[in-house]
Amino acid sequence: MAKISINIASGSIEKPKIVVGIDLGTTNSLVAYVPKGQGQSQIIPIRGNGIVPSVVHFDAHDVPAVGVYAKDKLLGQPERTIYSVKRLLGKNYGDIPLNTLDIGYRIIDDSSENMVKVQVGSRFYNPIELSAEILKELKQQAEVSLGVLVEQAVITVPAYFNESQRQATRDAGKLAGLDVLRIINEPTAASLAYGIQEQSQGHVLVYDLGGGTFDVSVLQIEDGVFEVLSTHGDTYLGGDDIDRRIAEYWREQTSQEANEKTPFAELRIWAEKAKIELSNNKNAVFEYVFESGMKVYLDYAVLVKIANPILEKTWNSVKKALKDAQLTPADIQEVVLVGGSTRFPEIQEQLTQWFAESRINNQINPDEVVALGAAIEADVLAGNRSDVLLLDVTPLSLGIETAGGLMDVLIPRNSKIPVRVGREYTTSVDGQVNLKVSVFQGERELVAENRQLGSFILEGIPSMPAGMPKIEIQFALNADGMLQVQAKELRSGVVQKVEIQPSYGLTDAQVEEMLLSGLTNAKTDVEERLLRESQNEARQIIYTTERFIEKNANLLSNEEKAGTEQRIETVRGLIDNGDRHVLQTAIENLNDFSRPFAERLMDIAVSKALKGNRIDQMK
Repeated sequence: MAKISINIASGSIEKPKIVVGIDLGTTNSLVAYVPKGQGQSQIIPIRGNGIVPSVVHFDAHDVPAVGVYAKDKLLGQPERTIYSVKRLLGKNYGDIPLNTLDIGYRIIDDSSENMVKVQVGSRFYNPIELSAEILKELKQQAEVSLGVLVEQAVITVPAYFNESQRQATRDAGKLAGLDVLRIINEPTAASLAYGIQEQSQGHVLVYDLGGGTFDVSVLQIEDGVFEVLSTHGDTYLGGDDIDRRIAEYWREQTSQEANEKTPFAELRIWAEKAKIELSNNKNAVFEYVFESGMKVYLDYAVLVKIANPILEKTWNSVKKALKDAQLTPADIQEVVLVGGSTRFPEIQEQLTQWFAESRINNQINPDEVVALGAAIEADVLAGNRSDVLLLDVTPLSLGIETAGGLMDVLIPRNSKIPVRVGREYTTSVDGQVNLKVSVFQGERELVAENRQLGSFILEGIPSMPAGMPKIEIQFALNADGMLQVQAKELRSGVVQKVEIQPSYGLTDAQVEEMLLSGLTNAKTDVEERLLRESQNEARQIIYTTERFIEKNANLLSNEEKAGTEQRIETVRGLIDNGDRHVLQTAIENLNDFSRPFAERLMDIAVSKALKGNRIDQMK
């Protein structure tokens, strides 16, 4: 229970707060913290465990639900169930590879450079709003679990996220009611967790393959200093791509008629199940028959063949990261595995061959390690520890457009951040009084092949012959990877300073408008929110109880099964009646009825687990 203190001097009520670390993942999201007085971070349990599927489902009234219940709707209502939204952050329609658009929900192409939108029914949502729903769920459930306010957070992003994607992530946090103290790279966060818990030292390579993104970072860890030497990756490469390739393979093996009867979204879900099953048992053969009559098969050898083109892209990134760090595989003491997709045995086998002299480390749960590391950085920023120093790098070069459409780089990729760099320019036309400064990010020589982050005009330059004005362009990149640009004509002192607002992010005014709308309607919305939370709780308990009954049917009496099913139907029938109190009473009745036999079955399970163990073994 949270402790609330009263400040006698001011008369104010002070509620306890913590700073959490959040891994906003493509497939799953987690939140972690460092308990007061402890050096180790831990995952905050949410609905039984810490993992929250990064899935948002909108019901017929456009009310969102996040997590396990939403994921369960992927098969039944794919057009109202949004997954892999992280891949859409900071993107417009043209940024999204066409071969990844075979999904259940609808992405809108409005032929503009604006942020991509997702259509659900008659409403439209941008990826920032959808990501905010996931962050709200994490925030609210963490508050319930810990009994304290959660208002500040460190949020992780793929190391290869560009400026637009980082700003979009920060905007999502702000929209969810979080003060985002820091945006840090996922491999860097993972290295913090390993460095603290495993006491890692020396050169460490972090191989991070999640559901939708891939990163590799090379670090040097020494006496609590975590220095990133290089980073590389692909924000559109992950386990989801292996699933999609499996689904495409199955389509190739079956008739057109069977394909037409089986939605691709359903194929993709079973492809993921096949990948997981074969990763756990290389000798198994996965078989499944769909309702349409389509029969599919997959064995481990075929899975490896399907996955290898995707894995090859990760090996290319590893080579580039080592080259940028001026190291060879023999210089790496430890390879850290991050992301659920690294459970694929082929990855571990190929890394073992590549880094024959290195330790392949997967001792911390690869799904949890990023959130655990983010919590350590959160603890540092909260002022609770001083034994950790994080020195990160920028993943992509930053520069401006010069004559001929060329990219002039001011901050090269893999530069240490924070960093401030300045360079002098001049005019190319006699009497020029205005100068447009266009800022780009990328590695190509021509700006047309890089991403424009923004532009502004320096006005009021004194009229002089071409080449006479001295204009200093200064870039300041902070620890979050956020860029501030200043242009100054040195002879006259004319200056303009702007914080670059990415083309696909929300302006501060837009975020504030959305927040203000929420505050304005908060009073009338509170009862509606409580009702929706009860409805979500009801759906969750129905989902959990039905699966419990299904799994343990042979251990329950007919009366127990019938009584439970009757109460489940009562709860189900009250979900949409609009009376929260009646619904809550029905939920409690179901809990009270099922608790005795649930505890009985738990006792049986514990007895079986302990049977035959001596007292001195039970430690």
